[in-house]
Amino acid sequence: MATTIQVSTDLLEELKNRKMYNKESYEEVIWDLLEDTMELSEETKRNIEQARKDISQGKFYTHEQVKKKLGL
Repeated sequence: MATTIQVSTDLLEELKNRKMYNKESYEEVIWDLLEDTMELSEETKRNIEQARKDISQGKFYTHEQVKKKLGL
């Protein structure tokens, strides 16, 4: 089943800007946006929590440190 929705010109432009390729449908764009708000898996939640702990304990490298290490 399909339906028509009404959106403002500003929203239409924003949806156009979010297309990853020219023929991508607005439905695909909207699904991609909704996916960003869906529930995270338990594994992802654990990984995020571990990353937060690592950061709070200073176990990370800054962008500048990585660039220097890579000789960039």
